[in-house]
Amino acid sequence: MAYVYPRIRHKTLVLVVGFALGYVSAEQASGQGQASDDRQDIVHGTVVNAVTHEPVGRALVCSSDNRFATLTDGEGHFQFTVPEANPNLGTVSGPSWLMARKPGFLDDPNTQVEASPGKDLTISLVPEALITGRVIVSASDLAEGINVQIFARQAQDGTPRWMPGASVQTNSNGEFRFAELRPGAYKLVTQELMDNDPADTVPGSQLYGFPPVYYPGVADFAAASTIPLTAGQTFQADFSLLRQPYYPVRIPLTNAELNGGTPIVVSVRGQRGPGYSLGYNAGKKRIEGLLPNGNYLVGAETFGPHSSTGAVNIAVAGLPVEGPSMVLSNNHSIILNVKEEFTETNWSGSASWSDGKRIFSLHGPRLYLQVSVEVADDFQPQPGATIRPPTGPNDDSLVIENVPPGRYWLRLSSSRGYVAAASVGGVDLLYQPLVVGPGSTEPIEITMRDDNAEIEGTVAGVTAQPALTERMVYATLSSPRAWVYGIPLPDSPGQFTQLAVSDEGKFQSQTMAPGVYRLLAFKSTQPNLPYRDAEAMRAYDTKGPVVHLSAGQKTSVNLQIISNNE
Repeated sequence: MAYVYPRIRHKTLVLVVGFALGYVSAEQASGQGQASDDRQDIVHGTVVNAVTHEPVGRALVCSSDNRFATLTDGEGHFQFTVPEANPNLGTVSGPSWLMARKPGFLDDPNTQVEASPGKDLTISLVPEALITGRVIVSASDLAEGINVQIFARQAQDGTPRWMPGASVQTNSNGEFRFAELRPGAYKLVTQELMDNDPADTVPGSQLYGFPPVYYPGVADFAAASTIPLTAGQTFQADFSLLRQPYYPVRIPLTNAELNGGTPIVVSVRGQRGPGYSLGYNAGKKRIEGLLPNGNYLVGAETFGPHSSTGAVNIAVAGLPVEGPSMVLSNNHSIILNVKEEFTETNWSGSASWSDGKRIFSLHGPRLYLQVSVEVADDFQPQPGATIRPPTGPNDDSLVIENVPPGRYWLRLSSSRGYVAAASVGGVDLLYQPLVVGPGSTEPIEITMRDDNAEIEGTVAGVTAQPALTERMVYATLSSPRAWVYGIPLPDSPGQFTQLAVSDEGKFQSQTMAPGVYRLLAFKSTQPNLPYRDAEAMRAYDTKGPVVHLSAGQKTSVNLQIISNNE
């Protein structure tokens, strides 16, 4: 997973260093070459701890293309003597970017620095955070072999969600450990385990198990405590398991045949989250399994062109549960009506579609508008739905098919103009979720306009690429020098925008949707920016200016880069 890994020490470090050092001189490998700051063939600097700012010794410093590598000395210093380029071969001599690695610190590509000769470079390594703990069954019994899973709070398309991470198993002392964690928010849960000890299990007798426990000891994932971690922090999290009786659960399915591999979702008290599970018995056409006492919502869904969904509430209270029966209902189709208020009549966009037999051109809103629905649930992404492909060359209709009951965010993007409005039944879908319930769903009304605003500006602190010299030739960098994000403020009709910054620190866009934005500049892309979460974005209230963009307006603005440590 992206943010969470079990502890893996870098056992291949020596091999990596040895391989990389095959391309550098002995002087470079020692990191103790000439120390003259003004020599243009010397690249040197220091690796420091990003939190304490203390030097980091014995860290591996290497170029992004792995042609250069060395270890820092005891004071965190490193140095490369850049070889002379061969003009006959057109070879690149020096490294363009440098990064550092060391066990106990995070591997983060955003910490790489430009390899500028003659400058004293600083590479910051972020120390890993840790979560350690112990699982116990009673005051005297340690829980060996219990699986503990971690969940990280991450932004997916601007929406914060709890994403599943690694699972680790407790050792003979009941201890577990999660390492190499980035700063952020986490939750922990133990996985369900049946008690199959032959000494305690008699055929036909009461079955027992250990239900999942959500740290620090609550009954469902939504109520679990969030563990906030900072760089280098170690958090202690202990669990206590309670052995409980489990009872058979059987839910007949009355009107459909589920696939045996279809997952059955069990939600504690209607709160979606990890923990419990049931299965489907195709021979007896029923959902079945074991659950402890509690209230549950059990759901099932079929997939395909005519998908269906069903759910029932059950209560387990000291006895086996038989029923109620689950009835699967067809999922919904949602019609999209698009009203065009374009001023440009000579737009010449084109696109085509193939059904595998023929290719035909798209027309109307299908030509420029992309629409999908995304489950409005903060527990990991769930399958959404997109516009049905056209059924023929004259099918310009926009329909989202097979949408189960639930709450959804409407996601829209356009290659022509912008979405000025989207609503259904008086609900503004640009700011509020779409609720799909039993029965038919009203059409979604969408308004498109093209009276865009324009913006341009400069980002301070962006340096141009170094000039080519006779002794030093740098690789051409294709990636932007920085990124500017336009974040619509709450209740603003603006739309999230990401703009690239040139070598000269310039950025511009002629297709901004009118609205009120906070502009943020970063040195690297921010895939986990929670721009749809107003509460989370308050941390950036002082990091960038607010601009008001009216239809047809052109605005210029100057920005400062937000450092990686902010």
